[in-house]
Order: sequence, then structure tokens, then C-alpha cells
Amino acid sequence: MTDTTPTAVATTYFDALSRGDMATMIAQFDPAIVWHQPGGHRFSGTHVGIEGVGALLGGMMEASEGTFALTVTGPAMLNGELVAIPVRFSGARVGASMDMSGVDLLTVRDGKIVAVHLFSADATSEDAFWAGPDSR
Repeated sequence: MTDTTPTAVATTYFDALSRGDMATMIAQFDPAIVWHQPGGHRFSGTHVGIEGVGALLGGMMEASEGTFALTVTGPAMLNGELVAIPVRFSGARVGASMDMSGVDLLTVRDGKIVAVHLFSADATSEDAFWAGPDSR
């Protein structure tokens, strides 16, 4: 039987992300997932549903020329259905790069990720990176 506790779902999600296993990663999402992307750049805002979140993540990979990467840097911290994960994320494209720490806060309900809130250590630098020369 699959472990559907919030920590187990978060672990499965981040393990799949690190392997590039998009099918397993997306399988952790509730169909009505709400993703809150912080900042003041082209990807900022609320993205709803698997299709909306998929478009966001695909856009970020395209904008970072396939270099966007995220690694878990510490243990999951659990508070009910909330799981906070310390992360480090980076990316590079012609003329710019970013590398910073952050926290991903997942809400896991009934074995699925229903919401994601992201926090960055340097929002100004992240905005500058995602703004890019080809901002939409």
C-alpha cells in the first residue's frame, strides 16, 4: 500500500523532481492544485490545475534553457497537512544566472498536493532572472 501521509507525498514529489520523472511528480498533484508563484516576473501569480502548473514548469524550463534545478537541502517539517521543505534552486541562461535558497510549502490533503507556496531568499534576483530579455 502506498503511504499517502503528507511527508511521504512530499518526499515522492521531490524525489521524482530530482530524477526528472514528470509522470510521478504530476501524479502527486490534485487535479485542482493551486500553485502560488511569488515575485514580480512573467511566471508570478496563481496557477490552477495540472495543466496550468504544467505550463508554468515547462515555461520555466524553457526560459532557463533547460538548466532550472531544485534540490532539497534539509528535512521536511510537518504541521498537519502542511509540509515545509528547505530547498536550493538554480538556473542559467545567456546573460544571467541564479542560485539561492528557499522554502517550498506544500499543502497535502487526501494523499495529493492541493497547494504550493514558494518562498525565495532573494526575490529581487529571482525576478531579474525570470524577467529575462524575452519577457512576455
